[in-house]
Amino acid sequence: MLSQEEAREAVIVALDCSRDDALSLADKLAGRASWVKVGMTLYYACGPSIVEQLRKRGLHVFLDLKLHDIPFQVRGAARVASLVGADLLSVHGLGGSEMVAQARAGIEEAASERGSRTQLVAISVLTSLSRDDLVSIGIEFSVEAEVARLAMLSVDAGADGVVCSPQEASAMRKSLGPSGLIVTPGIRPTGSALEDQQRVSTPSRALAAGASKLVIGRPITRAQDPAVAFDAIVQELMRP
Repeated sequence: MLSQEEAREAVIVALDCSRDDALSLADKLAGRASWVKVGMTLYYACGPSIVEQLRKRGLHVFLDLKLHDIPFQVRGAARVASLVGADLLSVHGLGGSEMVAQARAGIEEAASERGSRTQLVAISVLTSLSRDDLVSIGIEFSVEAEVARLAMLSVDAGADGVVCSPQEASAMRKSLGPSGLIVTPGIRPTGSALEDQQRVSTPSRALAAGASKLVIGRPITRAQDPAVAFDAIVQELMRP
């Protein structure tokens, strides 16, 4: 059973919306949420300033840019992302071990300037993809095998952990051990719509399976009262 503080730390609220809506949500969740996610939509619209504004509100920021480019470019991007305030940064495991290693190198360079190190997680298989989707792009492994392959490649290259669906969290925990960072999107409280997610789970089941942090967006951000929705998830995670 988690304490209230541990439960709040486990939830990353995905701010996949406009700048004004993101800041409004951050204010509504003040004193509750510890983490928010800034994805490509929000970051491309606002630039680095959105990270600074959210951090000024006392929030940790998962900058989910899913970096995927040649190693030189990714190293520079990871360094800059860290310097603008990202506490957690994502790269695509499909970029290969050298790309992931260079992302870690960029983060290490920034750490000497900012005084703390951004954590790095590798995207394995997007939660919107099914087995048929993998086959259509030429990947013959099962979803589970592909997640495991990319996770170990990335961690061996310097990533702190992996982003995977709740269905793969248990296997990842066994592979990465107790200290591995496992971030799981595709979290849907009981009764929520699946929308564009394929491999999903409830918050409590995902944590029980081995997840470290749960990325939850629309069930909170589109709720009539986001604070109430956030509190309900925290209460679920605190139950024995």
